[in-house]
Amino acid sequence: MVLFFTSTAYEPPVTLYMGRDKVENEDLIKYAWPQDIWFHVDKLSSAHVYIRLPESIPSWEAIPDALLVDCAQLVKANSIEGNKRNDLTIIYTPADNLKKTGDMAVGQVSFHNDKKVKRVYVEKRENAIVNRLNKTKVERVVDHEAERIERVKRENAVKRAAAAAKKKADQELAEARKAEKAARSYDSFLNVQVDDEEEAPKPTYSSVREMEEDFM
Repeated sequence: MVLFFTSTAYEPPVTLYMGRDKVENEDLIKYAWPQDIWFHVDKLSSAHVYIRLPESIPSWEAIPDALLVDCAQLVKANSIEGNKRNDLTIIYTPADNLKKTGDMAVGQVSFHNDKKVKRVYVEKRENAIVNRLNKTKVERVVDHEAERIERVKRENAVKRAAAAAKKKADQELAEARKAEKAARSYDSFLNVQVDDEEEAPKPTYSSVREMEEDFM
């Protein structure tokens, strides 16, 4: 079972989600999307909360502060120990930076690159934020593999469309350049003809009689 939330701290609203238990967290680690960002209380047990970045947010390092606060508050509220404490640190990183090895306990993770882990400070629980997010909560069973297949299909369709558009644009550009080159060649040919005509020697006559004989 996956729990979904909607944050209105950003426009358009953004989806946050987390596993109901540590077993579900294992599937989320495995099937997280490339645009998903993972959040967790630093050095304490907590829910694994993810945010699915919309296209309007260019990177995980550009998440607006208000959206970070929503994510951090949701993580804190879903940590048994962290929810009781003030002055917490929440860590976050792209989901593809999560590292899982066979010797790790269920739900445990590390990172491929520690430099890609950022932190956000939480002074205390903000009930107004937590209540707002909880009102949007939806629980549903997710077929992760089916969703992965469907996502890959959509992404491949977008890539094919982009490739086709680029190919068409390249062809049109090549044809335009070819036509421009042909036009330049034709203009040069006409200029040469005009120059030849202008440079052709004109006959000279010593008398009117000689000119008349030349035309006879």
